[in-house]
Amino acid sequence: MSASNDPRFDPAAQSDDALLAAHEKLLETQPDNGARYKLQPLVLLFVFSGLILFAATYLNRYSGHYAPTVFNENSLAATGEVEVKVDPVAMGKRLFNTPGACVQCHQATGLGIPGTYPPLAGSEWAQGPADRVIHILLYGLQGQITVEGKSFSGAVVMPSFGAAGFNWSDDKIADVLTYVRQEWGNKGGAITADQVAAVRAKAGTRAAMTAPELEAIK
Repeated sequence: MSASNDPRFDPAAQSDDALLAAHEKLLETQPDNGARYKLQPLVLLFVFSGLILFAATYLNRYSGHYAPTVFNENSLAATGEVEVKVDPVAMGKRLFNTPGACVQCHQATGLGIPGTYPPLAGSEWAQGPADRVIHILLYGLQGQITVEGKSFSGAVVMPSFGAAGFNWSDDKIADVLTYVRQEWGNKGGAITADQVAAVRAKAGTRAAMTAPELEAIK
């Protein structure tokens, strides 16, 4: 019996071309994970990444660094150091009592040393015109001077606290003068750094002041 007549060898239900076509159709429905990419997941990834970046930037800018003193959500957090206003009298007192400065001669009591260093407490010079007392501190004082009816020979020259001496800034000179003019019962007005700067610019560089020169300053 030939193979064609053998029932064990049934002819194929489909031809070779039909089988190939069926295989190709099945392959077309399967995703090719090795070579084909779907855009939708990538788009979502970029969208959510952008949202996260925006949220982080917003919190960094408007959270006020989570400071409890920030109430305005639109205010920016303060950066750097905050300038603290210092009481000029308190600063002047500190400068006055600096070792080697004013306290050495005029004493912490402002009474000076009798016959040698004139007092500042109750002094008409300390409480006099602002420009006059600024000249004294900027350029120093030499020669005889009378304070509260008592004469001081001027054997010891008062040093300059300006560029020729201690080289204090306008702020320091203003603060220590403000302290002296308001301490120990003195009634002089405050001195500003602008006033000191104006005197410094006008008088320029010069030698120590004398009492007659100071009296001419009104």
